[in-house]
Amino acid sequence: MTSTISLAEALASGTVVLDGGMSNQLESARHDLSDELWSARLLAEQPEAVTEAHLAYFRAGADVAITASYQATFEGFARRGITRERAAELMTLSVESAREAARRAGASRPLWVAASAGPYGAMLADGSEYRGRYGLSVDELERFHRPRLEVLAAAGPDVLALETVPDADEAAALLRAVRGLGVPAWLTYSVAGDRTRAGQPLEEAFALAAEADEVIAVGVNCCAPQDVDGAAATAARVTGKPVVVYPNSGETWDAGARAWTGRSTFTVGQVKGWQQAGARLIGGCCRVGPDGVAGIAGALEAA
Repeated sequence: MTSTISLAEALASGTVVLDGGMSNQLESARHDLSDELWSARLLAEQPEAVTEAHLAYFRAGADVAITASYQATFEGFARRGITRERAAELMTLSVESAREAARRAGASRPLWVAASAGPYGAMLADGSEYRGRYGLSVDELERFHRPRLEVLAAAGPDVLALETVPDADEAAALLRAVRGLGVPAWLTYSVAGDRTRAGQPLEEAFALAAEADEVIAVGVNCCAPQDVDGAAATAARVTGKPVVVYPNSGETWDAGARAWTGRSTFTVGQVKGWQQAGARLIGGCCRVGPDGVAGIAGALEAA
């Protein structure tokens, strides 16, 4: 059902289950994501596939669906000959698809929709979202992010997911870009150990969000599962806000080959520790599918 309470209210009273990776769920349904637009391409070509992917996660126990707009940018669509007007329609459709999945799920529990806004590097499609340091100023990054955040906010999501942010400078730009939009946000960094991917200490990176009224949760995503505990504890201590964590499977993304390598280190047994470290919004990112989300939901229910 559509939520009758806000996500912020839910986080204040308990733990909420996030979904898993959109790309791996689409690939498991035999959709080709080799394009630079990644899952955003299916918004234009096969939007029903996106709705079905969201539905699989809701049925697995997720309370929050993250939209397929991670790589949906005006610039990225323009490279494919898609007009600005049509690009805005597709961004709006990403939110509507998740809402439709929530309706079809027919759940008795509250369900929420998070509109994904990936980092500038996701638009470049060259792996730089795992490095940061694009050579752009905070002002330039704010000008890049604000127009699509305006479109996503106007589509009526419950929250904006400012996710996989590799660089504290980009986080500063995003925090400026969400001001006045009237929609709350969460901010999650992609990290390596106790630093952002760009090398900044997490204490400094998380501190940027501590006084941002728009931000209802802070944490990490698309990182190795073993990096979550320390990051979650730091986020909770520095910001005093609920913590959001959704690591990937532990495999490594090879940007050149556009493929995942290595083995999964994600286990449901890690979830309780993340909760104890302060996490209140818990799910999975790349390569964590409905089975993994079902495991997370089960572990939290038993906790």
